[in-house]
Amino acid sequence: MNANALKKLAQYQKKIAQLERGLVKFNQQLTQLPAKFGFKSMADFIAALRQVDTAGSGSGLVAQKATKRRKRAVITADTKLKVKQLVAAKKTGQEIARALGISLPSVQNIKKALGLVKARR
Repeated sequence: MNANALKKLAQYQKKIAQLERGLVKFNQQLTQLPAKFGFKSMADFIAALRQVDTAGSGSGLVAQKATKRRKRAVITADTKLKVKQLVAAKKTGQEIARALGISLPSVQNIKKALGLVKARR
C-alpha cells in the first residue's frame, strides 16, 4: 500500500511541476502583452483597457457590458392630454410613444383609459 501511495505522490508532483511550468509560460506571455500592442508598461496598458471599457466602444477587448434599464415613465395628466391631442392629429401609436418618450404599451393603455380605442368584439 505504501508503494501505491508513493507512486501517486510522484504522479501528483510531476503534474504540479507541469502546471507550474505552464504558469511561468503564461506569466511571460502576459508580461509581453503591453509591448506587443505598443505600450511602455503594464500600467499604461491597463489604463488603456479601462478607457476602452468606459468608452463602451465594443471593440471586443472588454467583457460584455450590462444593459441599462430605462427608468419607468411617469404618466401624468399632461401626458394623457398630449396623447389625446396626438391621437386627434392622426399620429400612430409608435409616433406618439417616440414623441412623448413612453412605451407603445403605455400609449395603448392611455388610449384605452380615455376611451379612444374600439372595444373588442
